[in-house]
Amino acid sequence: MIFVITGNPGVGKHTITNEISDQLNLPILDINEIAKNAGLFESDGDTFDVDVDKLQTVMMQKTSDSCLIVGHLAPYVLEPEKIDKVIVLRRNPYDLFNIYEQRGYSQEKAQENAGSEVLGVIAFDSMEKFGDKVFQINITGKTIQEISKRVLNILNNRKDTSDNVDWLEIMTNKEDLKKFFAY
Repeated sequence: MIFVITGNPGVGKHTITNEISDQLNLPILDINEIAKNAGLFESDGDTFDVDVDKLQTVMMQKTSDSCLIVGHLAPYVLEPEKIDKVIVLRRNPYDLFNIYEQRGYSQEKAQENAGSEVLGVIAFDSMEKFGDKVFQINITGKTIQEISKRVLNILNNRKDTSDNVDWLEIMTNKEDLKKFFAY
């Protein structure tokens, strides 16, 4: 079984992946670490770009029969036929801004990542690539134990459903889109 945990930076992918890995006794493949070790990151100011075509080739070689894959690049570098389930962690964009500030992100980088969460870019791209294998979980205000329980329920085919996450409606209603998008 190959499971994927993805989502925007700051949503808690690695924290939850480590917890699930311990509980299911599955090895972790960290997409960012693999890209870094393969020399596929290129610095671009305060961000890093990666050659997704080359990374996709590397990921095909690294993916085993049973593992837990973590990374925000999952929808761009993994082959759908190899993947059993995809969990997209979602977090309130206002919370993400606080996380990005703690991480020292520039205002531009924070806005870009939080804006991506508002629009649900990784969730949408995951659904486009992996179809009905994708489950969204809104982790806002939840403990690691609560999130892990939900993830395990989904991975173990227990009755749990995908959350319907729509940050855009909330931001529009608050007339707060300028915080997340430069226009």
